[in-house]
Amino acid sequence: MSESSARALFAARLLQARQLRGLSQRALGDRMGLGKEKGSSRINRYEHQVTAIGFDNLEKLAAVLDVPVAYLLADNAAMADAILELSKASQRQQASLALAIKGMTATPALAKALIRVLQLPKPEQDRIIQAVLGLLPDPTGKGEDT
Repeated sequence: MSESSARALFAARLLQARQLRGLSQRALGDRMGLGKEKGSSRINRYEHQVTAIGFDNLEKLAAVLDVPVAYLLADNAAMADAILELSKASQRQQASLALAIKGMTATPALAKALIRVLQLPKPEQDRIIQAVLGLLPDPTGKGEDT
């Protein structure tokens, strides 16, 4: 990826995250500790790809926007969305989700089937999920009553 496309992706993520939080450039810059005037100008330069952000400000920016740094640097929208969703999970859930992603990457039919289930109306999703769970062995070996 070229430096200019990396900057463009960062600028798009920054703008999206700022708007999702309902912050103006001025408010975001102020919350980063840059002051209202200087902050507004700095955020504007980041969003218009005039100035690159340094690591220290990148971490501050991510913290103020309540997003992972990786979200702001993601290669594409799907990756950014995945990072944002993963950040909402506990560490244990993140490990399980990472394993699930590896499994779906290795077995594309599994990913396609899951997507088809998730596109169904909620009652149908629930019915299918319960049916699949009923087919799986109990990992504890103690049965359902435990």
